[in-house]
Amino acid sequence: MATATEGRKIEPGTVDAESAERALRRIRDYLAHTADSTADITILGEVGSDGPLVLPRPTVEMFAAMLAALANGQGVQVMPVNAIVSTQVAADMLNVSRPYLIGLLEKGVIPFERVGRHRRIRFNDVMEYKRRDDRERKDAADSLTALDEELGLL
Repeated sequence: MATATEGRKIEPGTVDAESAERALRRIRDYLAHTADSTADITILGEVGSDGPLVLPRPTVEMFAAMLAALANGQGVQVMPVNAIVSTQVAADMLNVSRPYLIGLLEKGVIPFERVGRHRRIRFNDVMEYKRRDDRERKDAADSLTALDEELGLL
């Protein structure tokens, strides 16, 4: 069983893609046709002794994003933003090797803490690095494209 720091994973193929796509269409349709974007969502199919289940709209929007990924055959993992992850988990999240990640940590590119002999990294810090790295890569690609256009290579 996964711990709170590992998050919950739904591996590709665990959820039927057609079912996910059907649910995604229904949720997107509902969200698109609901005027109040701050209103909670009432799920009528789930009725208990306390009445219908009511979900905050951002939660339903998150479900829609998860269903979209599942419908595309991708896996999904829900991770608390304040979670602390191991170097291996962080390396997997960034799709880099663990030694490469440790190099980033030791250079101070990503903050970390030591717990005994082990390095621990906040999920937020890993995601901030990922956003920053993605932005830098996009900027570099845009610069190369602009240079190609300037030189008439495109």
